[in-house]
Amino acid sequence: MVARTTTQDRPAGKVLVVDDEKPLAQMVANYLIRAGFDVAQAHTGSQAVDDTRRHEPDVIVLDLGLPGMDGLEVCRRIRTFSDCYILMLTARVSEDDKITGLTTGADDYITKPFSIRELVTRVLAVLRRPRTGAAGPQPATPHVFGDLVVDPAAHEARVEDTAVALTRTEFELLVALAARPGQVLSRHELITDVWDTSWVGDERIVDVHIGNLRRKLGNDARGRGYIDTVRGVGYRMGRP
Repeated sequence: MVARTTTQDRPAGKVLVVDDEKPLAQMVANYLIRAGFDVAQAHTGSQAVDDTRRHEPDVIVLDLGLPGMDGLEVCRRIRTFSDCYILMLTARVSEDDKITGLTTGADDYITKPFSIRELVTRVLAVLRRPRTGAAGPQPATPHVFGDLVVDPAAHEARVEDTAVALTRTEFELLVALAARPGQVLSRHELITDVWDTSWVGDERIVDVHIGNLRRKLGNDARGRGYIDTVRGVGYRMGRP
């Protein structure tokens, strides 16, 4: 049974808070409710997966340190059927742990102890993001880079006519790059395009998502990746 509460008839969005520490989950939920969100709580991994499938939240605030089915496994299972935004809460401070979480399918992370204000700000920011990612109106025609087709209208990327399973953040990064072929975009520019100008955190999160994109897209017919790194500047896609 999921406790669901809202302070508005038309909430800003649906958030699922997943943490086995019930007082902490309740505190996070209370702040999100005050910010106008429709909030539900889950306290086990299996409940989180079931509630995501049942209630289709826009954002999941997910603690990685769950007993039994941990947050990484929860994330993997949710990514088989949902592209909702997943914000990890983690007490693990090593870069490897953070990269593992993002590679599993999370979009962002906050390290415990964390600022509730920062968490609420990040949830607000993601719900202001356009569904297709890059700033401005999207062209009707897809972007084509050899065997790679990036179709913002269909929210789909295809390589050799096979759809590539991307998270929402990965797809939005791809659209941001594809919309400006040949142009180098810095981490800061990509953060502004994809996450929002109000986002705060480590800009190196872009590097992890770009790494995931490269792995999923593979190489072009020449054996090269579709996304280039311009050392010390940022990333770019080749011209169509």
